[in-house]
Amino acid sequence: MAKTIATGLEVPQPRPKLPSHVMDMFSLKGKVACISGASSGIGGAVAVAFAQAGADIAVWYNSHDGLVKTAKELAEKYNVKAIAYKCPVTDEQKVQETIQQVQKDFGGKIDVFVANAGVAWSEGPLVEAQERGAASKEWDRILQTDFQGVYYCSKFIGTVFKKQGHGSLVITASMSGHVVNVPQLQTCYNAVKAGVIHMSKSLAVEWSGFARVNSVSPGYISTPISEFAVDDTKQKWLEMTPLGREGLPEELVGAYLYLASDASTFTTGTDIIVDGGYCCM
Repeated sequence: MAKTIATGLEVPQPRPKLPSHVMDMFSLKGKVACISGASSGIGGAVAVAFAQAGADIAVWYNSHDGLVKTAKELAEKYNVKAIAYKCPVTDEQKVQETIQQVQKDFGGKIDVFVANAGVAWSEGPLVEAQERGAASKEWDRILQTDFQGVYYCSKFIGTVFKKQGHGSLVITASMSGHVVNVPQLQTCYNAVKAGVIHMSKSLAVEWSGFARVNSVSPGYISTPISEFAVDDTKQKWLEMTPLGREGLPEELVGAYLYLASDASTFTTGTDIIVDGGYCCM
């Protein structure tokens, strides 16, 4: 053990014992992974990928109880354990209780947590939303789900990771935390996602003695969260994206798998942007 100047904390120094084959480094066999917001879109694709990689998965949903059936199908198809849990991430007590239940159901450990649940801003310019009387309600909805929800998941899984002495937290951020998207105006969403990225970096430093924390920043992905946008808006997105199209959820799973696996044992406090080149413009 040695004390680092960066944190003032004593952290373990031994190098990890890594598999000799690169494909084994990306395997999640023997690991337990939680994914919030797993009923569709990015979270759904990550759940499938993790099951394919051998992880036992605890998938969370808020209102789409079809995930219960999906979890059973994934368990049978990929020969893993998969259980669905109804847990609104805005409910602090429920988040704590669900994490505790996952521990009980999966042998007392959680190796990976993907804080993915989120909602999009749909009210347009802030002043106009205020004039309609919608700004405060919508701002609170975004803040509670996309920021407080990540905070609740982080603090309770952090306790688990600290007791175990290991763990990987992966937070779904957004390219909106790096740039101001146009033509849609979404100050609240942009600000919250920027905060989530910095929360991830800050936790990476705080947890350096026992766990890793990273984030993934997707660009425009073809998921239900982008359904608020009209065709003209989406066309502008494509014009401003060097690859000229929306991404598929499956095109993100490599980043999540990397951060969850032993291939990333020296990666913490980073954010992986997967946006078709939008942020480099």
